[in-house]
Amino acid sequence: MRIGIIQASSQRDKNETLYACAQSALGRGSRGGQAVNYGVFPHETAEYSYIETAVCISLLLSSGAVDFIVTGCSSGQGMMLACNSLPGVLCGYVQNPQDAFLFGRINGGNAVSFPLGLNYGWLGEINLQCTLDKLFEGEFGCGYPPQDAERKKRDTALLHEINRIAKRPAAEAFRSLDRGLMEKALRWDAVRKDILQNGRSEEIAALIRSF
Repeated sequence: MRIGIIQASSQRDKNETLYACAQSALGRGSRGGQAVNYGVFPHETAEYSYIETAVCISLLLSSGAVDFIVTGCSSGQGMMLACNSLPGVLCGYVQNPQDAFLFGRINGGNAVSFPLGLNYGWLGEINLQCTLDKLFEGEFGCGYPPQDAERKKRDTALLHEINRIAKRPAAEAFRSLDRGLMEKALRWDAVRKDILQNGRSEEIAALIRSF
């Protein structure tokens, strides 16, 4: 499992903590995997809004360069909403271990958005670590509670199908977006390079090369 770490510029100071917590959670969990950090890094001067970041998240997931994204913005809400507006993303808003546990087991999405400013507080990294630990400790989409697991799995499959049908194909949608928005998102060098190197969609790769 390849996990991407990426967040908006407003919370660049949380990037290293987010990455370290994700690495630790993957190391402890049963799923294993590799964490890839795209930034925005603390030393970078580039500014990326939650919308521009969400475009990059959709490109990373739609291309197959990563299997899952850990992200966030000041409130976590804007990033979640922007991600869920774009192809290939089913993003949950997680504030605590209970949120993460239930999102993983019941909804089985491919991205989570954290509130990295709102209510983060002193020792906020402890909550962040515990939340990511709960997210990655078990199987996604297995259903919960156990006595309702089969019904929950059917609901999850239906949710994923609705999400796929209700959205335009990724390459088509991105060609219809504002060109300036796409050009700005694709100036995110680490994202662009990783999609071209590790992505599994030639259609997305061709789209990126066209900008």
